[in-house]
Amino acid sequence: MSQNTVIFLPNWVGDVVMATPTLRALRKQLGNDSKLYAVSRPYVQDVLSGSSFFDGEILYDPRSSDRALRSAAVVRQLRELAPETIVMLTNSLRTGVISWLAGAKRRVGYARNGRGPLLTHKLYPERNGRKRAPVSAVDYYLQLAYTLGCPLEPRRVELGLTAEDKQQAAAAWKTLDLPEDNRVVVFHTAGGWGGKRSIKAWPAEHFAALAARIVQHSDMEVLVICGPNEREMAAEIARQSGDPRVKSLAALTPSIGLSKACVARARLMVTTDSGPRHFAAAFEIPTVSLFGPTDPRWAINYNRYESFLASDIECAPCASKECPLGHHRCMQEMSVDSVWKTVLGKLQIRRQHAA
Repeated sequence: MSQNTVIFLPNWVGDVVMATPTLRALRKQLGNDSKLYAVSRPYVQDVLSGSSFFDGEILYDPRSSDRALRSAAVVRQLRELAPETIVMLTNSLRTGVISWLAGAKRRVGYARNGRGPLLTHKLYPERNGRKRAPVSAVDYYLQLAYTLGCPLEPRRVELGLTAEDKQQAAAAWKTLDLPEDNRVVVFHTAGGWGGKRSIKAWPAEHFAALAARIVQHSDMEVLVICGPNEREMAAEIARQSGDPRVKSLAALTPSIGLSKACVARARLMVTTDSGPRHFAAAFEIPTVSLFGPTDPRWAINYNRYESFLASDIECAPCASKECPLGHHRCMQEMSVDSVWKTVLGKLQIRRQHAA
């Protein structure tokens, strides 16, 4: 007899990508006789569009003005599905309560935020003393799959593209007159924590100077991708570069699908600790990632083509959403020279590989 399994997906774009090895493991374990459903924020659908992990989705946003997305509606839909198992990749007490109210026999998740008594299969995060040990979200989520008996799964993250995603990227390439022969370096800055004001952002003038070097010293062009709240910064990077070969998506209609497809077309990506950084891992695009206030160990996505540049000042990584000391030196003092050196090495390695 077929059994339904439900997964509460993470709320952050990058975490959703890092959860894909777990989704793959559970899909394999269930086979074709059982159905797998996702409960997710509406925008998460776009991250996984073009993938085939799920048989259905329930949209969920506890703060939405639309009651169809609120907790009570989700509980009703889950009761109709009557899932045997609910796996929570989220850590909130709220999702623990929803899973308990849904009546699932197996409720699997990490015992955090007071929800331990609501779980039938509970895990505990690794700790260093009183603090959680830095563990990649890829491994953090996979442990939940292993608790349910899934065999070891490769850590490779994956994403798909829809025909619409590809069409949007092709249209952007045409509108911006970008080269079609794999000669585009994609930039992305900011990433959560306040959009253009994010503490994780590298200064626009640094990105602009790097872009100018790339187009002046190689046959590459640069495209700055952005979300709706990052348009101003993306346009500023292109403007400050002073070179028409540096372009941005700021004047177009940004979307997660468009960003995915643009990254998939890139020769190289230069990015801060952001959700789109994980798109590069999914499409095996060489990447230079810049970390300041955040610890890279939490965000390892096992992209074998990635190089990290992390700040070594004494207060980093602080993991704060605002600089506690008010200077933001971890990102301000990450030099254009150091990033350029890494970028140049990546482009040369890629050329040698292509040859």
